[in-house]
Amino acid sequence: MSDAFYITTPIYYVNARPHLGHAYTTIIADVAARFNTMKENDVFFLTGTDEHGDKIIRAAEAEGKSPKEYVDHISSLYRALWPQLHINNDRFIRTTDPDHIAIVEQVLQKIYDAGDIYFSEYEGLYCYGCERFYTEKELVDGKCPDHDAPPEVIKESNYFFKMSKYQGALIDHIRKNPDFIRPERYRNEVLSFLKEPLEDLCISRPKSRINWGITLPFDENYVTYVWFDALINYISALGYPDGELYKKYWPSVQHIVAKDILKPHGIYWPTMMMAAGIPLYRHLNVHGYWNINQSKMSKTIGNVVEPLQMKDKYGCDAFRFFLLREMAFGLDAGFSEEALVQRINSDLANDIGNLFSRVLAMTRKYFDGIVPEIDLNMENEFNLDLAQQAQEAIDEYERQMDNFAFHKAIAAVWGFISQMNKCVDTTAPWELAKNESSRKQLAYVMYNLLEGLRVVSGLVYPAMPQTAKTMQKHLGLDPEAEFYRLGTLKAWNILPAGTSLPKAVTLFPRIDPEKVLPKQETVTPGKADISEIKPEIGIEDFLKVDLRVATITKAEAVPKAKKLLKLEVDLGEKRTIVAGISASYKPDDLIGKQVVIVANLKPAKLMGILSNGMLLAAADRKSHVVATLDSKVPSGTPLS
Repeated sequence: MSDAFYITTPIYYVNARPHLGHAYTTIIADVAARFNTMKENDVFFLTGTDEHGDKIIRAAEAEGKSPKEYVDHISSLYRALWPQLHINNDRFIRTTDPDHIAIVEQVLQKIYDAGDIYFSEYEGLYCYGCERFYTEKELVDGKCPDHDAPPEVIKESNYFFKMSKYQGALIDHIRKNPDFIRPERYRNEVLSFLKEPLEDLCISRPKSRINWGITLPFDENYVTYVWFDALINYISALGYPDGELYKKYWPSVQHIVAKDILKPHGIYWPTMMMAAGIPLYRHLNVHGYWNINQSKMSKTIGNVVEPLQMKDKYGCDAFRFFLLREMAFGLDAGFSEEALVQRINSDLANDIGNLFSRVLAMTRKYFDGIVPEIDLNMENEFNLDLAQQAQEAIDEYERQMDNFAFHKAIAAVWGFISQMNKCVDTTAPWELAKNESSRKQLAYVMYNLLEGLRVVSGLVYPAMPQTAKTMQKHLGLDPEAEFYRLGTLKAWNILPAGTSLPKAVTLFPRIDPEKVLPKQETVTPGKADISEIKPEIGIEDFLKVDLRVATITKAEAVPKAKKLLKLEVDLGEKRTIVAGISASYKPDDLIGKQVVIVANLKPAKLMGILSNGMLLAAADRKSHVVATLDSKVPSGTPLS
C-alpha cells in the first residue's frame, strides 16, 4: 500500500509578478512530488496565491484597478507560469476562493469560542510593507529589516490571539521532534526566538483602515490579519475538517518556505493549530535566498530574475537543474547567467550529454543500433562494477531526496555519471571492437553502459522530466510506462536484448558564452606580486614532481579550522587531501570538479587528518582559485 505525501509551497503574495525565488520554491516542491511518485506514493501538491491585505490595495491603486481586478490578473500570471516550468501541481488555491474563506471563518470562530481570541487596544510599530507590528528588538537600526524603512506608530483597538499561551507547548514539540523544522539552523533560530516571552498576535485590522480581507465572523467591523488568513490555506485546500483529502493527506504534510517567512510558519502556524486542535505538520523545510551580485534578490532593489526569460533562453530542464544543483538547501546561493552557462556546458553538455551520445553512437557503430545480447557469465570474468555503483548511487540519491538535500541527490547521480564515463575510458570499446575474439566482452560493456543510462534517465526525472523522457525514448523504452519508478531503477539487466534504438540526439548543446551572455566592461586585472619568485631549479628537479588530474568526489569542512577543507579525490585510486581554500569555495561547489594535485608529495597530518597530496591553486591575500582543466580527462592523467 502506498504512503500519502502532501507537499506545499507558500502561497505567493500577489503584490508583484513572479520571479526566480517563487520559481525555485515551486520547482523544488515539484521535484519532491515527482520523487515521491517514483516511490509510488500517493502525492498531492498544493500551491497558490495570497490575495488580501493593505499592500494589495496599494498595488491595485497604483495600477488604477480594483483589488479584485488586480489580484485576478497577478494570480493568473502565477497559474500560467507553472506549466511552462514543467510544474504539475494538483491544486492552485487562492485566498479569495469561497471554500477557503468559509474555512478561515470556521477556524477563527472555533478559536474565539475557546477563549483564545480577545479584544484590546494596542499601540505598536507597524510596517506597511510587511503588514505586521514589530517590537523594538526586531528592528535593525530602528528600521524594518526587510524594507529598510522605519515603521509607523499605530494605536488602535484590535483582536488578539493568545499565542503566548502555547509557547511552552511549541518549545516542547520542537525539542521532542528534532526534524520538525529543518535544516537544523532554522530549528535553532526558532528556539532562540522562543527564549524570549512570546507576545500575543494581533489578528485583525479595522475596516476603517483596511477593507480588503476576510471579515471576522464575530465582528463585521474588522477583517482578518493576512497571515491568519493565508496560513489556513494548507488545510482549506483539503476540505478541513471532514474532507476525504484532509483525512488522507494532512498527516503527511511537508511545507516548503523561504527563510524570510520562518517566523509565521515556525511560530504563528503551529500555535494556531494547537489552539484549533489541528495536528501539527510533519516538517517545515526552509531554504535560503537567491543573491544577485551579492545582494538578496528583491523587487524593491530591482534585481529580480524573470524565470521565463531564463527558461526560454536556456531550456526549462537546464534551468531547473541549475537551481537544484547550485543552491545547497537551507543556505543562500548566488545566481548569475555566467554560472548557469558554466553548469550547462560542464555538467549537462560534457558529463551526461557526452556520455549519452558516446554510448548510443558506439551501440549504433558496433551493433547497428541494437541492444546486444550478453552472456551473464561474463560478470565473473569481466566485472565492470556498474550494477553495484548504480545501486549505491540510487541509495544515496533516495536518502538525500528524502532529506530535501536536492543538491546532494544531484551530486550522487553525477558521481555515477562520472563512474560511467570512467568505465568508457578504461574499457575502451573501440579497442575491443578491433578483434572478433573480444566481441562478447564488447557486448557486455555496451549493454551495461546502456543499463547505466537507463538508471540515469530515471534518476534525473524529478529535476529534468523532459530530458528523462528523451533518454528513455532513445533507449528503446516507453516513457509513459513509468521506467523511472525506484523499484525498476534498482533492478539490473532488464533492457530487452534486440531492441532497436533510435539515432542518438544531443541532449544539451554546448553554449558559446560570448554569444549569449551580456557584454561586460573590460576590467584590467591587478598585477601579482612577483618580487618573491623562488630560486631557479633544473629540469631534473621539476621532473621529480608528479602532477596529476584528480576528480573531487567528496568535500567537507574541517572542524575547528577556519580555512581547511577535507577533500576525497579520485586519482585512479581514492585519496584524502586537506586544502586551505574554504574562504573561496563551499564544499558542495567542489564535488565533481577536476583539479590538479601533486601526487607524490610526502603525506602530512593537518588538524589530525592525513593529507596525501597537495592541491594546486592560485592565491593572493584575499582568495584562492584552484587549477582546473578546460575539458574532462580521465582521473589520474599526468600533466606534461
